[in-house]
Amino acid sequence: MSRLVVVTGGPGSGKSTLVGHLRALGHATQPEAGRAIIQDQVAISGRALPWADPGLFAELMLAWDLRSYRAAAGGDAVFDRGIVDTAGYLRMLGRPVPPHLHNAALTFRYHRRVFAAPPWPEIYEHDAERRQSLGEAERTYDAIVAAYADYGYEVVTLPRAPVAERAAFLIAAAGLAPIR
Repeated sequence: MSRLVVVTGGPGSGKSTLVGHLRALGHATQPEAGRAIIQDQVAISGRALPWADPGLFAELMLAWDLRSYRAAAGGDAVFDRGIVDTAGYLRMLGRPVPPHLHNAALTFRYHRRVFAAPPWPEIYEHDAERRQSLGEAERTYDAIVAAYADYGYEVVTLPRAPVAERAAFLIAAAGLAPIR
């Protein structure tokens, strides 16, 4: 079984905070593609932005996630989103999933359990990269969770709990070795 664990969910649900906490505990992690791509594209006046060219944005996310997968292959790592998230994102937009993205989702597999952070209105905030409404974040969550299930993953819902409790839950449920 793969030791590459995905944390997924809609925007603003505490995924990156959880992954950062796991990194601080000593676990290897891979960062989210979307936020970094948005930051880079804004810095260079690029068009691969979800509000400008969602298809190009999805292609860059796929490329980022394939690179992250290869960087972590053969070891343990916790990913802030994975390849299947891009398929879910396109589905949420009502766009078809291109065959190469479908093939990537079937070829590059993660741990059988994927951990989904549910929408959490009490912590949801907008920022420079997160422009979605809470409703859009909820629709994103639904589409991504459905995509992971369709690709054969067991989706485990993370508890709405303090980050240390969420981390302990994920470590136990994924069978990760505790790091001290």
